[in-house]
Amino acid sequence: MTDGQTAGALTDVAGLRVGHAQVTGELALTGTTVVLAPEGGVTAAVDVRGGGPATRETDALDPRNLVERVEALVLTGGSAYGLDAASGVMAWLEERGRGVRIPDREHVVPVVPAAAVFDLGRGGDWRVRPDAATGRAAVEAASASGDGAEVAEGCVGAGVGALIGTMKGGVGTAGTVLAESGITVAALVVANAAGSAVDPLTGVLYGRYYEGRTAHPPVEVHEAAQARLADLREAAGTPPLNTTLVVVATDADLTRAQARKMAGTAHDGIARAVRPVHLMNDGDTVFALATGGCRLGAGPLAINPVLAAAADVVTRAIVRAALAAESVSGPGGVFPSYRDLYGPDSVSEVQ
Repeated sequence: MTDGQTAGALTDVAGLRVGHAQVTGELALTGTTVVLAPEGGVTAAVDVRGGGPATRETDALDPRNLVERVEALVLTGGSAYGLDAASGVMAWLEERGRGVRIPDREHVVPVVPAAAVFDLGRGGDWRVRPDAATGRAAVEAASASGDGAEVAEGCVGAGVGALIGTMKGGVGTAGTVLAESGITVAALVVANAAGSAVDPLTGVLYGRYYEGRTAHPPVEVHEAAQARLADLREAAGTPPLNTTLVVVATDADLTRAQARKMAGTAHDGIARAVRPVHLMNDGDTVFALATGGCRLGAGPLAINPVLAAAADVVTRAIVRAALAAESVSGPGGVFPSYRDLYGPDSVSEVQ
């Protein structure tokens, strides 16, 4: 793991703000999370490795293409239907003149890349999903949050209906400051994977092995938890349709190509915390943001500590998502949390 702080949040990268919004209603279990950049935007890139992604405007982030900076990213529930949440964010940005300015200099087109997790029907009604109003509520929450604000974790925003296998997932965030350079690297995840975050031999969250936290839950607790998860898998009958979404960010002055490299390396952080990953029924997507406030340093290898830290904070953020999640039981199903399966003594503190 990298040196520096051991907790942190995406908002440790100066200028970035995070807002959550949930769809309301008895049969609703979905929502949207928006990452809002400072006015003028930030360098952005994306790396998609899941076999079933639901995305919008990701081609705009290719370093070969026109768009240099983005003002916001959208992570949302609702599968491809939920991508409509980005329309609400676009409208909010347009009203403020934020986006790609066209040649007449009087108008803008906000480019808002978005990705969705599959959570349809988890509240009990397949037709409930985020829309433009949900996206607008999330970006308004981000704008109102203030610089450096705490980021809510667990069953919030796009993580409201998230699952990790048959266990409850959610939103998690983590950050670090590199000791030598002072560069900040942070991540926010929506942990909604088809694979498992729990070692079936021990009950330890895979990601905790990388934190040096390997104390095993009692054998009888682990066996009971595994039996309950197995029963839920059998009751579900069909394989889960999921997706883990990540935003990894830094204040280093990365080029678009370097940001794309960071997005690719950050996928290693998912692979450490969830097994298996990048399946055909996942849509694993990593967005990378660089605000450019800190000099990276000279030479092609100067980025290496940033790349290593990107994977580390993603792993930690997935652990935090699993630990912060709360059990859900309703018309759409029963989704126990890690905390309820293994007990508070096995979870320890969320950090």
